Amino acid sequence: MGRLDGKVAIVTGGNSGISAATAELLAKEGAAVVISARRQAQLDEVAQRITAQGGKVLAVPTDISKPEDAANLIQKTVETFGKLDILVNNAGVLEKGLLPIDKVKDEDMDRLMEINTKGTIRCLREASKVMLEAGSGSIVNIASVAGVAGNGGAAYVASKAAIVGITKHTAMRCASKMVRCNAICPGNVATPMTANANDGLDQDLITAMASHADMRLPTCAPADIGNIVLFLASDESRAINGQI
Repeated sequence: MGRLDGKVAIVTGGNSGISAATAELLAKEGAAVVISARRQAQLDEVAQRITAQGGKVLAVPTDISKPEDAANLIQKTVETFGKLDILVNNAGVLEKGLLPIDKVKDEDMDRLMEINTKGTIRCLREASKVMLEAGSGSIVNIASVAGVAGNGGAAYVASKAAIVGITKHTAMRCASKMVRCNAICPGNVATPMTANANDGLDQDLITAMASHADMRLPTCAPADIGNIVLFLASDESRAINGQI
């Protein structure tokens, strides 16, 4: 028996990195998994791996910066599997260069808030409607240590700090209906997104981050984060709500 037998889970950003590893792990534990991202070809590759391992999967191309796409993702999930038990919000982007507050660009703020923050909130809005009506559910938001400690580009820090706040709000709003919401704040994770962020880094900010003793975290693998998601998504963590 799997830890998620009979559950239905959505994993956004499911085409690579943390999301792909998480989707594969949730499927191995018995969940029917819906993966979403903008790039169809990469989504299909992850779906094929899950199917080859005997899992149930549905790939739904989604751009969470578009309200209609977020709504369609939830609708397709319920239409296909009849319910929604788990939502993992991980779709997100980095700004190029990790620019600090005195150099942050309006275009970076607009793009990161639209995807990282507003996109996550759109998915929360649509999924919470289904979960509140059902009277159960677990939501796991992937924020960042940057959103708690400030060690990142200003636009990214702001976008992820907002995820911390909306996690606490959602947990408060939904607790009476047995719908939980928690967040994970990873440090350095070896993913394609972080690998592509190394060009043109602002050296003043890198120096400041390196001098912050609390930030000396080891690099972990996407599956390490997936294991934490699995715990928070499962009934094993049913007493945990609103935690970061």
